[in-house]
Amino acid sequence: MDLFFRPRIALATVVLLALASPSAWAASAAQQEANRKAVLDFYEKGLNQKDADGAIAYMGDRYVQHNPNAADGPEGFRKFIGFLREKFPNSRSEIKRSFVDGDYVILHVHAIREPGTRGSAIIDIFKLENGKIVEHWDAVQPIPENPANSNTMF
Repeated sequence: MDLFFRPRIALATVVLLALASPSAWAASAAQQEANRKAVLDFYEKGLNQKDADGAIAYMGDRYVQHNPNAADGPEGFRKFIGFLREKFPNSRSEIKRSFVDGDYVILHVHAIREPGTRGSAIIDIFKLENGKIVEHWDAVQPIPENPANSNTMF
């Protein structure tokens, strides 16, 4: 078969598979939105309301923490929320945007631990299995007083 037809056959195959299973696409989209909602609810309960038990309800059987300053599992999360409640009771995190890619939900967050301060820009990545959060990564960047440009971090 010559090279002219191979890309067209591959494209036709993809189109046929997509048309053959619209319910699979709808289920996938519905699951992604359910994943987003689970993470947004987890974040609100845990980080803003400082309700560790309420947030832990959104975790799976395991919770792997990739932040080297936080411990794995529900107890590690409970300790982190206890730290926030004790040291930064007025902290607040505003989710600026969220992205979903299958079982991954990514948040772009403006976190302010002390009211009146600039805070930090955070990227949080969550992996879900069966609609429950099982892994977390983050990257935290303090918002500088004198940035080198006039762009915002959000």
